[in-house]
Amino acid sequence: MSSSDNHINNYEDIIDHPHHVSGSRPRMPMTERAAMFSPFAALTGYGDVLRETARLTDQKPELSEEEKMTLDYKLRLACDFPGDKPELLLTYFVPDRKKSGGACHRILGRIKRIDTYENQIVLEGGTRIDIDCILDIEGEAFTEKD
Repeated sequence: MSSSDNHINNYEDIIDHPHHVSGSRPRMPMTERAAMFSPFAALTGYGDVLRETARLTDQKPELSEEEKMTLDYKLRLACDFPGDKPELLLTYFVPDRKKSGGACHRILGRIKRIDTYENQIVLEGGTRIDIDCILDIEGEAFTEKD
């Protein structure tokens, strides 16, 4: 008998035996067995990088000199408003912290004060907005009454 014949007949002694079942250990649930063969993330964090790259950002709109002057006028008018400050709808740009660009946001509120050191508007709720990022100011204080 050659070595190749011996290799083919290696399992003849156990081929017809029943499958072994351990008496001391429970059977593994099918979900755990399937998990052993499921793919894994070989590059930890790679999916996060792909999602971040795919996330869209907008470029900050550039305002004309006339638009900047109009915003400056509205801001002064709102701050010098007699009595209670008017409620304003501010549209402003928020730069993205992770990549170039950002997003435009809108907020409804009243100006509490202007922080000239930080060049920011502070709203009554505590929200701070960079004056350079303001794109539009709307409110009843700017509408002409008949």
